Amino acid sequence: VQLVESGGGLVQPGGSLRLSCAASGFTFSRYGMYWYRQAPGKEREWVAFISSSGSSTNYADSVKGRFAISRDNAKNTVALQMNSLKPEDTAVYYCKFATYWGQGTQVIVSP
Repeated sequence: VQLVESGGGLVQPGGSLRLSCAASGFTFSRYGMYWYRQAPGKEREWVAFISSSGSSTNYADSVKGRFAISRDNAKNTVALQMNSLKPEDTAVYYCKFATYWGQGTQVIVSP
């Protein structure tokens, strides 16, 4: 199993970023996928979930209405569209499947 995140970077408050996770080594379309994040000095926290078909999504209260998770089962990718970013969204963002984690992608929200 391999999960490779991309799309992180530095963005100003109020800006947007789109993260992507490329998955391989398992039957992607059969499984729900997760995004988590870990801010400096804090524990890793769950951000969003999408069901195997993409028909069901859930979000942490802290990102609800600002972030959107989606997937493309033909391309084995899951994305996280992040809008109206705040400094408190600064973290390393991870893609997760079962017990497998990607290496993470850094998001910094700063003026």
